[in-house]
Amino acid sequence: MKSNKIFWMAALALAAVFGFQQLQAADGVDAKQAQSMNKQGALLLDVREPDEYSALHAPDAKLIPLGQLNSRLQEIAAYKDKPTVVMCRSGRRSAQAVSQLKEAGYSQVSNIKGGILSWESAGLEVIRM
Repeated sequence: MKSNKIFWMAALALAAVFGFQQLQAADGVDAKQAQSMNKQGALLLDVREPDEYSALHAPDAKLIPLGQLNSRLQEIAAYKDKPTVVMCRSGRRSAQAVSQLKEAGYSQVSNIKGGILSWESAGLEVIRM
């Protein structure tokens, strides 16, 4: 009886973790979706540092480092109610940026899952300096 209870508690814990991961994944778009959105007028926002951006970035990406995002929101105010896709190197900083933007009232913000790494590995155009 005790082992049954432990089994069910472990199963519920795993299901909760898996469900949370699925919800997180649903919040993002893949690189090809992001490129398509950008071609249709969405803002492509890169929140990496200037040296990272200079080394490699997506065409049309606007650079606002994560640490400066809140103080530079006026630069992207036109996108408050328009699609915005956010990227970083791998997706962590851009997920933080998405949260900040949503808190600031931006309504159509998506994280690019895998960041510039997934953009490049998908064979999409990049600019190297």
